[in-house]
Amino acid sequence: MSAGRTVAAVDLGAESGRVAAIDFDGSRLGVRVAHRFNHAPSVSDGILRWDLDTLRGGVLDGLAALDGGPGRVASVGVDTWGVDYGLYRDDESLVDNPTCYRDPRQIDAMAAALREVGSDELYDATGVQLIPINTVFGLLSDVREHPERLSGARRLLMMPDVFHHLLSGAVTTEYTAASTSGALDMRTGQWATGLLDRLGIPTGLLPELVAPGTDVGAVRGDFGGALRGSRVIVPPAHDTASAVVAVPFREPGSVFISSGTWSLVGVETDRAWVGPAARAANLTNEGGYGGTIRLLRNVMGLWLLQECRRQWAAEGHDLSYGQIAELAEAQPGLVSVVNPDAHEFLAPGDMPERVRQHCARNGMPVPSTIGALARCVIDSLALSYRLVIESITEVTGTAPRSVHIVGGGSQHTLLCQLTADATGLPVHGGPVEATAMGNAAVQLAALGELSGLADIRAAIAASTQVTEYTPRPGRDWASAAAALTDTSSTESKTRRSSQ
Repeated sequence: MSAGRTVAAVDLGAESGRVAAIDFDGSRLGVRVAHRFNHAPSVSDGILRWDLDTLRGGVLDGLAALDGGPGRVASVGVDTWGVDYGLYRDDESLVDNPTCYRDPRQIDAMAAALREVGSDELYDATGVQLIPINTVFGLLSDVREHPERLSGARRLLMMPDVFHHLLSGAVTTEYTAASTSGALDMRTGQWATGLLDRLGIPTGLLPELVAPGTDVGAVRGDFGGALRGSRVIVPPAHDTASAVVAVPFREPGSVFISSGTWSLVGVETDRAWVGPAARAANLTNEGGYGGTIRLLRNVMGLWLLQECRRQWAAEGHDLSYGQIAELAEAQPGLVSVVNPDAHEFLAPGDMPERVRQHCARNGMPVPSTIGALARCVIDSLALSYRLVIESITEVTGTAPRSVHIVGGGSQHTLLCQLTADATGLPVHGGPVEATAMGNAAVQLAALGELSGLADIRAAIAASTQVTEYTPRPGRDWASAAAALTDTSSTESKTRRSSQ
């Protein structure tokens, strides 16, 4: 192994993007963020879509900002959120801007799939949590409501691979990104063509799958410059998969929470769990690095606070996340709780009013201040984490000994502490830059600088500081969890009866 290698990690989240240079000295990784930018979807042609020009421009600006000359950066890889996709014509042009999983069309498409195929077949074919954001429901909406999107398309690429295509011309999709689609059989790692045929989704669009760590070519075109001579190495291209690579687990079987706009709560296993118990718990199996599977559930995450903050700013209360957390901490806990995964919270909009309506509809005290509403959301996230961990324990038969929170949410001290309180488990917070570090570490492994998952995690543990949270007694989290379960169950039955 050599020392002194630098790679570039492009990490695109659902609210912001960043480009970082990761320097490896042979034992530690150092993260230097060269560029950050914000972005957001907007409605076009009646559909919520991502602004690919803004995303592309942000990536281009970030890569141009990397210091050093040609040859300084050995490789580059891109990770993004999951489930969304781009459709390409034969001439390599996009049919249109990629649609956003938060568009209401996907809720309607999921309802149609449940009526026509049923939840058992959908889950058994893939092993993936039934949730409206899944790629398969976007494609089903295209088939039923927007066939013009598919008629001119010849290839589908998941979002991170849209950028790998821009960088290198590669027409492949990385395995961990594909595993978020609800269109991949997680037991075989192959496209679930039987299910897709049943739904009328054209399988000829589906590209070749490649493993994380695959070199797909040299940087080309506009993305040259300082990256001339650099390789494009696909990382675990779903951002959560890269984040979990960077979890410095201390005990086998510990829970990870990749906390950002979404919270993905799960454990790392060596096989897919697809059966009646996992289906009843609505757990998802997603691909990981090094042959691992992430058994998890998606929880709506900090999206609720992000949307609340936007609304409060529009009303003249321009508060930082730290200020909101201080207001929440001053409030009594477990006064009101909501189901963060209720469909009404999925789309952008007036989130504070939606939370208030949810509380009123379910007989909860209605939070009337910013602090009370924020505390309601944070308590509800911690409770949801507890419920997911209980489900995973029941399915696997193994109780975890600790929780590791990585990503932006690991900086939210109130959420981390309440997670420890709610679960009764010690919580380890950090690294914050887990996604970029995991992305880069897999590139470094492909370049021969690291020798596998254990070596990667040892290097990351040596490179980061972790904050410890110990569970505190005094609150009746069990009763609150039972109340949240009852609320979620009632809402689920009401939704099914209306479909």
